[in-house]
Amino acid sequence: MTFQDLHIIPSILKALHDTGYTEPTPIQAQAIPFGLRRQDILGIAQTGTGKTAAFAIPILQHIAQETERKKESRAISSLIVTPTRELAIQIDESFAAYGKYTGVKHAVIFGGVPQGKQVKALERGVDVLVATPGRLLDLMNQGFISLERIKYFVLDEADRMLDMGFIHDIKKLLTALPKKRQSLFFSATMPPKIANLSKQILYKPKKVAVNPISSTAEMIHQSVYMTNKSSKKELLLHILKNPKIDQVLLFSRTKHGADRIVRNLRKKKIACAAIHGEKSQNQRQKALGDFKSSKIRVLVATDIASRGIDIDKLRYVINYDVPNEPESYVHRIGRCGRAGEEGVAISLCEPEENIYIRNIERLIKQKISIIEDHPFPQTDKPMTAAEKKEFEKEKQRRRQEFFANRRKKRGEHHSSPGKKRKRKNNK
Repeated sequence: MTFQDLHIIPSILKALHDTGYTEPTPIQAQAIPFGLRRQDILGIAQTGTGKTAAFAIPILQHIAQETERKKESRAISSLIVTPTRELAIQIDESFAAYGKYTGVKHAVIFGGVPQGKQVKALERGVDVLVATPGRLLDLMNQGFISLERIKYFVLDEADRMLDMGFIHDIKKLLTALPKKRQSLFFSATMPPKIANLSKQILYKPKKVAVNPISSTAEMIHQSVYMTNKSSKKELLLHILKNPKIDQVLLFSRTKHGADRIVRNLRKKKIACAAIHGEKSQNQRQKALGDFKSSKIRVLVATDIASRGIDIDKLRYVINYDVPNEPESYVHRIGRCGRAGEEGVAISLCEPEENIYIRNIERLIKQKISIIEDHPFPQTDKPMTAAEKKEFEKEKQRRRQEFFANRRKKRGEHHSSPGKKRKRKNNK
């Protein structure tokens, strides 16, 4: 099958040819015909399957063929909502690439940067708006955006929206959208809350599903190093002594962990950078740009920040922390081994993560190779339930102590937010 077989208009076909696309991916082949027939779509697909084109092409074609568009003022007719800034930028770039011969105007808005340029773009008139939820609601509240004339609505990465706490923002947006519209809903997984949300958004949807979340690319070689928590730093340096590992996307469970890994690597003169939610937009874009241009060897990312990272011919992914959700493992290693290229996924597993590896193997229905020949073997035992409970209590105590000391240094009141609210309410 070719894109011509999908009845796509010449202007978009020309743009697809310019990008080197000749054959649609499975999700594109399934979703584009439904989209062109203006049917609602429930898509289950992870990042890297080509789903952006699956919803962008029908939307571009509909708008390009509309004859009622007023040249003097353009109201937003299509809204794409996505959880992260990186993914929003990537989607906007895709609309620019596929729609460059259509005359369709597009813009992207996201938080973390001044709104001035984004507002000016909106004032010039926009057909397609790509947005993250927070900035979208903010500009709506300021009166810069109206959703009254939306005809095409896309909710992308819905499961990540849930993870990031955007579910209430999405529900607010739904009240501002016209009831009569075409809706396209994409998620890598379909937990109950996401399934319920899809029912609120979609009307008699056509379901398309490719690359089930339990599947990992056949071209990715997966292995795990069993080690101790205290040895991970040294083990990572041992692995990076291999000069063949010239570019690696490394995953950390937390933002602070990502920053700590970067500090340790820089001490050893390894060029690296972190990308996570507390980094500014400029910092994140610079880190990603430096990684793509090979100025840095290691890009350390958290799961949330990693959505939208799409790097051609990336070969190596390292899980510094094994994720507690098996689906996250599949997402992570799916960053390498794309488009028929070989990939290598390495995990560093401490005793408390042993169970995570077993859960991952059950999900993907295959064993992950254990690398036993290394200088930092796993000798510690996982904590018992009682030890784990005591550990969590101690961690919480230290956390409270840390914030209490920080408030003391700043001269702030020592009472808890809850007590402050209580006194305020009593007044």
